[in-house]
Amino acid sequence: MNKELLQQLRELGVATVYEASGREGLIDIPLISVIPGSKVAGPARTVRCGQGDNLMVHAVMERIQPGDVLVLTMPEPEPVALIGELLVTQAQVRGAAAILVDAAVRDVEDLRAMGLPIWTRYVRVRGATKEKVGAIDVPVEVGGATIHPGDIVVLDDDGAVVVAAAKAEAVLQAALARRDRENQLRQKLQQGQLSYDLHGLRRLVEGQQA
Repeated sequence: MNKELLQQLRELGVATVYEASGREGLIDIPLISVIPGSKVAGPARTVRCGQGDNLMVHAVMERIQPGDVLVLTMPEPEPVALIGELLVTQAQVRGAAAILVDAAVRDVEDLRAMGLPIWTRYVRVRGATKEKVGAIDVPVEVGGATIHPGDIVVLDDDGAVVVAAAKAEAVLQAALARRDRENQLRQKLQQGQLSYDLHGLRRLVEGQQA
């Protein structure tokens, strides 16, 4: 994976990447950032666990490659802790860039101290079973977005968005262009101009009133 591309997507952030991708790939769920201020972009290492079970989280640890974003899912999200401090230790040792959990995490104080960026739907202590065989490196769905293994997941305090690997370069170029346009717009706003006029919105409102 192109490290420069990932770095640029990380710096551009979720909102810009989402808009530049044609508003595709939004992971539309409420996410808790365990370490606020974290910004990550990396290829997805996907896991589909059995319901209420984290057997496959243990299994995926040997497959993690440096820079991976570990994506943990179940058939239906529920507030069961798929990871805690001991599993995160293994992921961190193997070089994971971040973890996205469409379930729960626990040991939050320890996780914050460890420093590995984690985004989760829930924080709960309810433990998972270790009995059900699921799947690793398969397409998963999170918040209405399908994530294939190797797709790029971008995460920050705004949430998360996924970019198909084949579209990553095109989305990056669109995001850079959007950033440049917004920089130009920001200068005009700082000079006192209004988005109401710059975006042609006045005629929509006042034209209808007329």
